[in-house]
Amino acid sequence: MSVQDDLTAVQRCLDDLARSVGRLEKQLGTGGIEMRRVRTDANHLRESVALLRDAAASPAATQRKPELVTIPDTPYDDSLWIDTDDEGLGARDRHAP
Repeated sequence: MSVQDDLTAVQRCLDDLARSVGRLEKQLGTGGIEMRRVRTDANHLRESVALLRDAAASPAATQRKPELVTIPDTPYDDSLWIDTDDEGLGARDRHAP
């Protein structure tokens, strides 16, 4: 199956879910927190699948590489750490109990 076929299948399932939630709302009412939560979760799933469909449609979706960050080997400037405590050792001018 292709990605588009899978996304279409997911969309069909979400449509079925929306219909089922609608039927439940008619039977149980829309005022309860549980029903509102189920409706909200179903809507979030719809939005997520729409975002996924848009991302899969972009030509660069399969060619994306993570952006690398270079970390220098030079030591950090000591003035950055003047007002901090040494981890686990406490402040510089105090002694451990």
